[in-house]
Amino acid sequence: MIHFKTKEEIELIRESSLIVSKCHAEVAKYIKPGVKTIELDKIAETFIRDNGGVPAFKGYNGFPYTLCISVNEGVVHGFPNNREIQDKDILSIDCGVKKNGFFGDSAFTFPIGDVDEIHLKLLRITLESLYLGIKAAVSGNRIGDIGFAIQKHTEVDNGYGVVKDLVGHGIGRSLHEDPQVPNYGKRGKGVMLKEGMVIAIEPMINLGTYKVKQLNDGWTIITGDGKASAHFEHTVAIGKQEAIILSDHNLIFDSINNNINIKKIQ
Repeated sequence: MIHFKTKEEIELIRESSLIVSKCHAEVAKYIKPGVKTIELDKIAETFIRDNGGVPAFKGYNGFPYTLCISVNEGVVHGFPNNREIQDKDILSIDCGVKKNGFFGDSAFTFPIGDVDEIHLKLLRITLESLYLGIKAAVSGNRIGDIGFAIQKHTEVDNGYGVVKDLVGHGIGRSLHEDPQVPNYGKRGKGVMLKEGMVIAIEPMINLGTYKVKQLNDGWTIITGDGKASAHFEHTVAIGKQEAIILSDHNLIFDSINNNINIKKIQ
């Protein structure tokens, strides 16, 4: 069942989504080679709670951390741990917040230091595909139009693997609601998009195969061939003329950290 939101509820989702975005920007200040990913998780939890929110992921179906941190071949749902960030890593961070009964959700993949151009291009194309998907998220279109836009730019035009086993989702009073939002599809197919719907669009794009596998921790998803993966996500309200982006990646781009080459993926 799809839960339609009022304008007031959408503003509450925006509030939660902006805490997520500010959290990404805060965490970005500390990302550099030698830092352990578990340290970033602690920074994130403190920031979220200090801003009146609750970490949405921590305890969700037993997930033990505030952030999902996936490195290099990690696709999503990676555990923060004692692994130290290294030069040339690509670091995907997914964060969710609950405040005033509503959730926000956003993800960003950070290139660390002197990242290879093949990986920078993967990040650029994936980020571009997110905004192409958002451009299709207007009333009167269908879910398949979003997936088609993402798939064409990543798989058809650039030869990347579009993850099929994991998809975007509706969001509101629950972290995951209907409808599912695949990153592949056919134009004019799927659920009709209408004003009042709020969805998380999140392309998960692999440098090689679209296939993935799960590690023994029961959560971490990695690429099937060990090649790199990128993940970007926005929480978006369906609009009549254009989608309304409720999270804000600009806060991340404005966060100054010379150890992160995010300007190279704009």
